[in-house]
Amino acid sequence: MNKISALQKARAAYAPKLPAALANGAAVTINEGGATTAVADVEKVQALFKTTFGSPVLTFAPGKGEKSAARNVGVILSGGQAPGGHNVIAGLYDGLKSLNADNRLYGFLKGPDGLVKGEMVELDDAIIDAHRNTGGFDMIGSGRTKLETEEQFEAARANCEKAAISALVIIGGDDSNTNACVLAEYFKANNIPIQVIGCPKTIDGDLKNEWIEASFGFDTACRVYSELIGNIGRDANSAKKYWHFIKLMGRSASHIALECALQVQPNITIISEEVAAKKQTLGEIVDYMASVVAARAANKMNFGIALIPEGLVEFIPEIKVLIAELNDLLAANADAVEKMDKNEKVAFAAGKLSAESAKVFASLPAGIQMQLCNDRDPHGNVQVSLIETEKMLAEMVGTKLKAMKAEGNYSGKFSTQTHFFGYEGRCAAPSNYDADYCYSLGFNAAALIGAGCTGYMSSVRNTIKPASEWIAGGIPITMMLNMERRHGADKPVIRKALVELDGAPYKHFVANREAWAIETSYVYPGPIQYFGPSEVCDLVTKTLTLEKGGNI
Repeated sequence: MNKISALQKARAAYAPKLPAALANGAAVTINEGGATTAVADVEKVQALFKTTFGSPVLTFAPGKGEKSAARNVGVILSGGQAPGGHNVIAGLYDGLKSLNADNRLYGFLKGPDGLVKGEMVELDDAIIDAHRNTGGFDMIGSGRTKLETEEQFEAARANCEKAAISALVIIGGDDSNTNACVLAEYFKANNIPIQVIGCPKTIDGDLKNEWIEASFGFDTACRVYSELIGNIGRDANSAKKYWHFIKLMGRSASHIALECALQVQPNITIISEEVAAKKQTLGEIVDYMASVVAARAANKMNFGIALIPEGLVEFIPEIKVLIAELNDLLAANADAVEKMDKNEKVAFAAGKLSAESAKVFASLPAGIQMQLCNDRDPHGNVQVSLIETEKMLAEMVGTKLKAMKAEGNYSGKFSTQTHFFGYEGRCAAPSNYDADYCYSLGFNAAALIGAGCTGYMSSVRNTIKPASEWIAGGIPITMMLNMERRHGADKPVIRKALVELDGAPYKHFVANREAWAIETSYVYPGPIQYFGPSEVCDLVTKTLTLEKGGNI
């Protein structure tokens, strides 16, 4: 038996809180809203989801605890890890048992691939109890297999029928929940009696809307990163000789960078969405960063912290165009490109790009060119996390400062340290917020199953309030869909929620960033607190607080 730490032992005893609607179990009273639509490309989405499109939003109220017939349910962890995944499964398990003690839960191993291959394990009290309030996805593992072919759908059907599974819960991000929506449509259109429910997971924070106010794991991951950034801030303010360039996870949105900035108050934070809106070039970003370094140097402060979102390069207009061309070019020539070595791929791309993109491509360091042309994700897109943007910017800012020094516009010293905080935050033990929120999402998913729903995402909102005031229910996944270009073709996907430049969190950041740039105003959040005063342990993110009209 694995030895557990004192914290693990203490956390195992933590009892997550539930919304009032689920207090009597997962047999709830259901209130239906009106018919829904998609966020964009309505006709195209409706044509693809003929049987699940337009379902109503559901809000739950306490039920009378009626028991239902026993059934088997399957659960899948899909995509990258996020703190709280185990609590979603624990909540689902407990919710199913509240409907009928004979209900059984099966975990498909290693993500959607386990569903296709029929690899599963029955989850019992011992397995669930060993993983309550823990980080990671090691209970059943995860994977990134995309469910999109009829062959996969039929394999899923056959494997579920073999185990008498009549409902599936897919826990994942936007792509994973799109998979859930597509699978739900296939089953329903073909009269296959298997329900499919999704749960919103991603530390990136970009799966949210009016009904999904936070994706689970975001709170915990940001607290882990903010602790690390705060530690670096204390070190920088002690040594007073390094500029730390820190890249943070968040490929498609800058929510993590913004939340960490609000928590720690670093000198520079680049927000990708602002770069795109202002059409800032790479040169303009470098000039801005160099100007802050120079201004601090003028005050004898040759140190600082710069936060850089992982996906920044895709938001710089000229590089965004270049990446889009590369994605289509390499997808259209996938077989030929697969046989090329790394240098041949670079030469091939350079010779096939448009004149403007070829010029931009040629201006980039050789290492960046190599990264853009080689490792791709399962969707055929650039793996932005492998592009060392923090090192590129540190080097370019250094070059700019040398030029400024030669012109007599800078007289400081510039030494750098670079960091990428990603995996450090994905499997942390969930904060109290994520422990409660995730457990509620899972329990709520059981309620959706009990209500006979399919193609829905578990929704728990009003989470800025005490858990007893949280609102439970479900939203049809189709209402979050739009069409995007993938592998050179239009595909339905859940639209990512980017940082809103007219939103309260961003406005608060803008109102303070000039002062944070010049002053040393670092806040040191410290580690996640699981025990102690509520104002220390039961926090919500600065982002959610500001979005709901609170003050920080």
